[in-house]
Amino acid sequence: MTYPTLALLINGQWHIEGRQTLDVLEPATEEVLGRLPMATPGDVEQAIQAAHAAFPLWRRVPALERAGILRQAGAILRARNGELARLISRELGKPLAESEKEIVTAAEMFEWAAEEARRTYGRIIPARAPGVRQMATLEPVGPVAAFSGWNAPAITPSRKIAGALAAGCTVVIKPAEETPAIALEIARALQQAGLPVGVLNMVFGDPGAISAQLLDSPLIRVLTFTGSTSIGRALAERAARSLKRVTLELGGHAPVLVFADADIDAAVAAISAAKFRNSGQICTSPTRMYVHESLYREFTESLVQRARALRVGNGLDSGVQMGPMANPRRLAAMQSLTEDARAHGAGIATGGERLSGKGWFWPPTVITGFDHDCAAANTEPFGPMALLRPFSTFDEAIAQANRLPFGLASYVFSQRAKTINDATDAIESGVVCVNHCQASLPETPFGGINDSGLGREGGLEGLREFMQVKYISQQTQ
Repeated sequence: MTYPTLALLINGQWHIEGRQTLDVLEPATEEVLGRLPMATPGDVEQAIQAAHAAFPLWRRVPALERAGILRQAGAILRARNGELARLISRELGKPLAESEKEIVTAAEMFEWAAEEARRTYGRIIPARAPGVRQMATLEPVGPVAAFSGWNAPAITPSRKIAGALAAGCTVVIKPAEETPAIALEIARALQQAGLPVGVLNMVFGDPGAISAQLLDSPLIRVLTFTGSTSIGRALAERAARSLKRVTLELGGHAPVLVFADADIDAAVAAISAAKFRNSGQICTSPTRMYVHESLYREFTESLVQRARALRVGNGLDSGVQMGPMANPRRLAAMQSLTEDARAHGAGIATGGERLSGKGWFWPPTVITGFDHDCAAANTEPFGPMALLRPFSTFDEAIAQANRLPFGLASYVFSQRAKTINDATDAIESGVVCVNHCQASLPETPFGGINDSGLGREGGLEGLREFMQVKYISQQTQ
């Protein structure tokens, strides 16, 4: 697929000319893929006005009809899987097989939302006297300001857009400037599926300026954001000035507890696959691995062996299992975190040095015996870095898992029911996976606690984030 012309989508129209542009770079080659037009304040205001004008009409579209549009959009994405996956691999760098799976998941987001759009049930509340009917109904909150990151460039925009549209809300979304083409193709799929003009608007540009303008507008009623904790906190504070509904999916630093009775081969296979998927650039990526001392040596050797065996390269090349970092910032972060860990006495069992040649490539890196004072133990690496440390007792493992203020995803490996029950009860996290690492599906609630966010995306809970309750009390006689 030829890299598409990049544009803004405002009130059903594509806008390209007459704006400053930003180069979009290919991580594997450092070459320019395209030039992205940057939205002006006037563009953003037009997008807000379009979403506001479309909202009264879209909210009245029957749920069955909204569901049909979402379902058709999912079908279009599935039909174009091959070409869209190549876009992801060019913009983000990850292997084509991973990109193909991401397109399928993005399509499932729309399909799930289509099903649930028809099930936004209210309830009848028994009255205290004859002749009274009491009802609690659900209705859409209003126009949504959405912000999605670059690390899941099809899944994250799809989840936000699908949930909002299913609920009857309109959307102004600012996807990541690093991965704009796939987001725009999702918008095209919705247009092709029959989405009315103005219901979805897509802008790119200065993140700070656009977020300020959207959140200061009284016409925007909901904020949904995926990104760092620091930025999410700042956006939430700004949204609070006008009491906007807020959903925040923020950073994590996922702990892994491997207990003495774990199936070590299965644990290493699951953890390594999840750790190095998308070059570790996933908010749920297992990172702080606490392994019972009786298994620590065997676990370390096995994980190192798997890490060394991974083929790193351009995600479009056959046989590549891990691509580059998404941008130079992540590459610099990997170098800094590795040097800091070494300075704090940790061992570098494999990796730890930038790969030579063009592209932002960093190898799978395993750090052993890390100190809790090192930066990587406290700051999410967001890269292909696994931190290993042994533990002796259950209480020690739980204390380490809960040591940080993050609580997005965590992982437990054990074959003993009591250990599993005690650990899942004690771990402070929005998601806990036992003996596997699949932290999110379209039909399941996803989100964190503490510094990892507010609210949920996906599942029934995610749809409710875009809806509000209205109580109706009717005297019938």
